[in-house]
Amino acid sequence: ALARVSSRSLTGSSPSRAAARGPLAAGLYEFLRFGVKQGWACLFGALMLGLLIATHFAYPAHAPLARYDFLFLAAVAIQAAMLAGGLETRDEAVVILAFHVVGTVMEIHKTAIGSWIYPEPSLFRIGGVPLFTGFMYAAVGSYLARVWRLFDFRFTRHPSLVALSLLSVAIYANFLLNDRFPDVRIGLIAAAALLFGRTTIRFKVWRVHRAMPLPLGLVLVSLFIWFAENIGTATGTWLYSGQRIAWSMVPLSKLASWALLMILSYTLVAWVNGIAGPDSEPIDDGAIVPSRAC
Repeated sequence: ALARVSSRSLTGSSPSRAAARGPLAAGLYEFLRFGVKQGWACLFGALMLGLLIATHFAYPAHAPLARYDFLFLAAVAIQAAMLAGGLETRDEAVVILAFHVVGTVMEIHKTAIGSWIYPEPSLFRIGGVPLFTGFMYAAVGSYLARVWRLFDFRFTRHPSLVALSLLSVAIYANFLLNDRFPDVRIGLIAAAALLFGRTTIRFKVWRVHRAMPLPLGLVLVSLFIWFAENIGTATGTWLYSGQRIAWSMVPLSKLASWALLMILSYTLVAWVNGIAGPDSEPIDDGAIVPSRAC
């Protein structure tokens, strides 16, 4: 039941009434609908960020359960509730778990070489990595899986999943090995640009599918992840080497890293959801019941 809510309840207005009032009202309604659907798609990530902020300001300093451990248990509970409530499918949960593991392994390596630290104590951890951190990566996978369904993604001139998988393996290897071997990030970005350069994504907000270049969409999502990283470091949840004395904004150069990690997560979700062409059958959005006006 949680997964089935009406478009009226999400936007507070009737789609047919907005359409009847003319193009301006219809445009405003579609814009509002876009924002609400995006917010619904990033539900897990938004809840996690809310917990980072709330626990930073309000978590008891001498609580028997460490803040990081509370975040871990809360993340497990949220994911379980989303799966039980039908907000994520079992196939999507497998992909999210895979990205969770991929992220945790990278965290173990990066904290071991001092790229960033988690300054607070915790019980649920591996080395220097508290286990809640894997859920921050899982939040990206959750968003991609849910937004794919909510907006009924279609593609034109999409690269093959085999090519994307090879690129994703190279991206992950570079993240793990760039402290011992030359960093080939620029070459990987160039390879991604070649693969996705001609790809268009079509997404359905309301009545029709809108189109945009897929690389632009990936960059925009990476930008929002950069904002989330600033929230994470501002709340002291994790700190980069240059932030240990005084906080400063995460460098914009991190956008390139997140764009590459986005490709890795995108590839995992694409294997589950498949790449639908522009004329494919519509998919069930899993959260918004299409009205007759859709």
